[in-house]
Amino acid sequence: MRTPVYHSPVYDSQSIQAWEKRWFAQQNSSLGLMQQVAWAIAERLDQYIIQNSLSIKKIAIWCGTGNNAGDGYYTAAYLAQKGYQVQIFAASRAESGNLKHAIFYAQHNKVCIEPNFEVQNQFDCHIDALFGIGLNRELDQKWQEIVQRFNQLSGFKVAVDVPSGLHANTGQALPIAIKADLTFTALAIKVGLVTGQAKEYVGRLEVISLIAPDDELKQIAYFTSPQIYLPKRQAFGHKGSYGHVLVVGGHANMGGAVIMAAEAAFHAGAGKVTVICDASHHTAILSRSPNVMVQDINEFDPDKIEKLFRHIDAVCFGMGLGRDHWSAQIFNIWFEILQTQTQLEIVLDADALWFLAEKQSADLNENIYLTPHSAEAARLLNITAQQVEHDRVAAIYQLQAKYKGSWVLKGSGSLILENDTLFVCSTGNAGMGTGGMGDVLAGMVASLKAQFHTDITLSDIVTLHGKAGDLLAEQGQRGIQAQHMAEVIYQVVNA
Repeated sequence: MRTPVYHSPVYDSQSIQAWEKRWFAQQNSSLGLMQQVAWAIAERLDQYIIQNSLSIKKIAIWCGTGNNAGDGYYTAAYLAQKGYQVQIFAASRAESGNLKHAIFYAQHNKVCIEPNFEVQNQFDCHIDALFGIGLNRELDQKWQEIVQRFNQLSGFKVAVDVPSGLHANTGQALPIAIKADLTFTALAIKVGLVTGQAKEYVGRLEVISLIAPDDELKQIAYFTSPQIYLPKRQAFGHKGSYGHVLVVGGHANMGGAVIMAAEAAFHAGAGKVTVICDASHHTAILSRSPNVMVQDINEFDPDKIEKLFRHIDAVCFGMGLGRDHWSAQIFNIWFEILQTQTQLEIVLDADALWFLAEKQSADLNENIYLTPHSAEAARLLNITAQQVEHDRVAAIYQLQAKYKGSWVLKGSGSLILENDTLFVCSTGNAGMGTGGMGDVLAGMVASLKAQFHTDITLSDIVTLHGKAGDLLAEQGQRGIQAQHMAEVIYQVVNA
């Protein structure tokens, strides 16, 4: 058995707001919570500056008109108490409630408040307290210009709770958002901070946990831990102990995809790997990976496929299959049999997803793993890729409702839906946005599921794939190629 891994819960904004209301209904102070959030931000930011030897003395805090602004005013006062030179730039406001107290406290601590966003002086750090968790509409032209001005100024950038302009649930900019180096989010992780466009805006994410979750608080997902440990192998194991993976695809004009999937499967630990593809690729496969077994895809009929499946643990199907008449015939023959194989671990990717979309719906088993990117998901749902990216969480649930099975919606903050539980991948980087990475992931899923079956989750495998990509990106993200993943996969599965 592998070592259990704790994943952090992730919530939508409505759940967090309802949680706060229940807490306040128990006679807890909303003003007190605002003060605690601000105090924690000031403390944590001060520690971060010291630990990272940042040269920060002058801080500008940009405040809006709501509770997020209140956090900003109190943060300004607490930072001033620590000796920082702090100045607030603020929107016009009606001074009432908690915000009135926050403004008074900042003034009491001799923090200068400018009633505009005309920042003339040079600041070492800018703190965004313009909008908070509740923003769900596009910013108007005035606010877009303010956000753009914030982003253009030099200095270290910090966001309070959610970078202003970023949707807390979807991770999409509305249509522009603050680009922070560091985000302090209050109470818990919001899903929009970890998927979609979030990585472009959030920077380093730190959670300020101040109140205990109650029984009514339900997470929408889990944020995966990058610390995943696989069990050591038994001394008496042999190649038959670690799964036989079948890689099926490879149109006569496309041989690279099956090679990358097969090599990923071997480097992730599979005992045996067979590639079934057009025979024209066999020489290239064997010259590159002589440990891979090969067979001609054109020699398989349904009877031969069924016999082969008796000796296989996992299949990844669709890489480089193509989309012509020949490809359609191959898909129909193999898919008809695959969807009945409850004993196999099955990955459908690439061109298999193209042909699956033509079926409009399916009733796939949970041991069938589908790994679309947003454009493939859009075709499967008969919508646009932009609509998928507009609400990735909704899209992955729609995919499962339409086709059943287990799903990975690839992209920044990949989503994984397995056994009715949603996960958000914590690893990966923009350098992985290159051809062949999906083939590598398909090979890894087939390999690790063949070895561990239910003892490893789909989310763990996607996280390991991202972790391998992060290792590869340590020398830079630009120019990463999928065929270079094999060696770093070997490292992460042996860490």
